[in-house]
Amino acid sequence: MPHPELSALLQAAQDAAVRGWHVFPLIPGDKRPALRYWEARATTDPERIAWCWAHEPYNVGIATGPSGLLVVDLDTAKGPEDMPPAEWDRPEIHDGHDVFRTLCERYDDEPRLAPATYDVLTPSKGLHEYFAAPDGIELRNTAGKLGWKIDTRAHGGYVVGAGSFLTGRQRPYNARSNHPVQPLPGWLLELLHPAPLPPQQPITITLASDRRGKWLRAAIDGELERVTRAQEGERNTALYRASIALGQLVAGGELGEAEVTEWLAAAALRTGQGEREARRTIASGLRAGAKRPRTVAA
Repeated sequence: MPHPELSALLQAAQDAAVRGWHVFPLIPGDKRPALRYWEARATTDPERIAWCWAHEPYNVGIATGPSGLLVVDLDTAKGPEDMPPAEWDRPEIHDGHDVFRTLCERYDDEPRLAPATYDVLTPSKGLHEYFAAPDGIELRNTAGKLGWKIDTRAHGGYVVGAGSFLTGRQRPYNARSNHPVQPLPGWLLELLHPAPLPPQQPITITLASDRRGKWLRAAIDGELERVTRAQEGERNTALYRASIALGQLVAGGELGEAEVTEWLAAAALRTGQGEREARRTIASGLRAGAKRPRTVAA
């Protein structure tokens, strides 16, 4: 007979998958993923789920992006020293629940803590409110953007599913109701909508018009296109690979490092990448490319 924990967690994973949510295993008794590349490997396939959860009492991770979810995570204060910032320092504010209630009253035409949507009570008495993410808009994770003790999970994030439990905690993650997931309220979408990209500056590249210049121009354009066309979740990797490729030409004396850095940084900014992180990635890629200098074929 299967261990009771295995059976219960397998059922929890299958229940989530039936809802169309992509699941993956978390370390037993923990919130951390039990595998790498969890977002890409999350699945709704019942056979894969059965095979995985037959081996260990894995907790259930739900990849929010592939599942089309936006989950609002309402947390509790960790103790007397965990006080709200000045903006939320009011007698009626004690945790994320109170902040979210205040936001509902401020922005919603029909104030309430949340619509009758699916939600999960966490072992720390926090609450995960599940909403259907809107089509055509890629919402990302946020931390504190809505207010004190409120995070959100969307593309690039995950939540611990109902039925999971944490070592040392008496309560499991428990679904409070079986309501269907409701669409994300318009006022929440407006507050969470990604900021517009900064004004786009043209990428100016000046090279000779001879055969060598044309070859270099094609190589540069190809790598910049790799960066600007990369999909969400792959952009940093694309920037790193482009930096390696052009770094080889820098090491071979064909291009200047400063110019290459600025071209790549401008391309990264066009996709919404942060400048500081982008420049770190570029520098790392240029160092890697320098190990294999490349020159234009004669």
